[in-house]
Amino acid sequence: MTLAKDDSWHLTPSHLLEYLYCPRFTYFEHVLQIPERQEKRFKVQKGRAVHEERQHVNPGYLRKKLGVVKRELDVELNAMNLHLRGKVDEVLTLADGTMAPFDYKYAEHKGRLYRNLKIQVALYAILIEEVYQTPVPRGYLCYTRSNHKVIEVPVDAELKTDALSELKNCAEVIRSGVYPTATDWPARCPDCCYRNLCIQ
Repeated sequence: MTLAKDDSWHLTPSHLLEYLYCPRFTYFEHVLQIPERQEKRFKVQKGRAVHEERQHVNPGYLRKKLGVVKRELDVELNAMNLHLRGKVDEVLTLADGTMAPFDYKYAEHKGRLYRNLKIQVALYAILIEEVYQTPVPRGYLCYTRSNHKVIEVPVDAELKTDALSELKNCAEVIRSGVYPTATDWPARCPDCCYRNLCIQ
C-alpha cells in the first residue's frame, strides 16, 4: 500500500494494530511491499470464525444486558475526511439512542484491557459517528476463549484524539519511507513474520 499524494489515501484499524505491534511491521509491509504471508489466510479464517462465534452470543443477553435494539453485521464504513475506513464485526444501536461497535477477539480475557485494543475500538467508534452521525460513547469486545465474555470499552475525547494521532504516525511511516524505530517490546520479535529481515 502506498499513500496517494492527492490525499485520497485511507488506513484501517487493522493497519494501526500492525503499527502499534511494531512500526517496522508497517514499514516492511507497506513501504517495502513485502506481503505478510499469513494475512489472507488469517482474514478468511477470521471471517468464518466470526460467523460461527455469533451463534454463541445470545441476542436476548445483548438486549437485556447492553440494551441493544438493533444489530448490523459486517458493516463497511468509510470516513474519507479522516483518511479512515474499516469493517466492523457488528454495529449496535442501543436503547439510549447511542451506537457502539461490537468486535470479536479470538483470545482469553486476562483481566487487562490493552491500549492497542482501546485504540482499535476508538477508531471503530469514530467511523460509526462519522457515518451515522450518532454518539458512540462506548464499544464492546467479545473474548471468545473466555466463554464469550463481553467487556465494555469507554470511548472519550482523549482516547479518540490518541487514536487519530497514532493513525497519523502510522501514515507518516508509509508516506516518508523512513526506517522507523523498532517496538519497545522485544518479546514480540520472535513471533513476527519479518524477524529475519529486521535490522536491530
